[in-house]
Amino acid sequence: MSRGSSDLTVDLKYDLYEKSVQNPENDMLFLNQEFERLRKRRALTLREDFGGTGMLACVWGSQSPDHHAWAVDLDQEPIDLGKKRHWSQLKDLEKERVTYLHGNVLENRDFKSDIVVAFNFSYFIFKERSLLLSYFKKVLEGLEKDGMFAVDIFGGTECHQELEEETEHEGHSYFWDCDSYNPLNNHCTYYIHFQTHHDKKKHLKAFHYDWRHWSMAEIVDLMQEAGFSKVITYWEGTDEDGEGDGIFYESKSEENCESWVTYIVGLK
Repeated sequence: MSRGSSDLTVDLKYDLYEKSVQNPENDMLFLNQEFERLRKRRALTLREDFGGTGMLACVWGSQSPDHHAWAVDLDQEPIDLGKKRHWSQLKDLEKERVTYLHGNVLENRDFKSDIVVAFNFSYFIFKERSLLLSYFKKVLEGLEKDGMFAVDIFGGTECHQELEEETEHEGHSYFWDCDSYNPLNNHCTYYIHFQTHHDKKKHLKAFHYDWRHWSMAEIVDLMQEAGFSKVITYWEGTDEDGEGDGIFYESKSEENCESWVTYIVGLK
């Protein structure tokens, strides 16, 4: 997660971010269901790369006395805030099962986990193919012998258009702003803005992302090249109104739409 330059306090900035874009309970449901379906056992350990505040890691570690989680991030600011916002709310024994690691996701680790995740499109920070491949290989090394790697990814006909999309939430609005896109190399700049409803004030550039927008096909190819034995692509179902229903299923062919978000899973 990249910091922006807004006038928000650190606490409020991350509070608005988490309320706008994160749903660790849904992610955890997907991970638990898919791991058990694919590996015929429960997943007990999870490493959250680009973990930010470690929200998912804390939720994961609180599931049972057998669950453990690590949250890895290069930025100390979200780690400090995550310990304050999430880790501090855990029970004493749960705290012992959740560890924050300040470091680079490309570094070697002295432990392995059942699952590694890179959510919120964070791996898009790797613009060079060779670097992203190195990261995927490092993930493979850090997985148990029947481990699973999960990333999320977004796309659609609007994802490369320079536009600002507003989503209303209780007490605030969230703006996803595609500021620039270079079609020659898929490099793009995104911002997140917020508007607080009580004072109608818009807080610009709370978060800033300088990314390469990777396609689903590219990520599948890179995971396979990294050595994953099987790579699975998913798609989200729709409700009666044509909106996403939060239920993801394996798929190899879908019709494109204006905007979509889904998962890719790599099996060791």
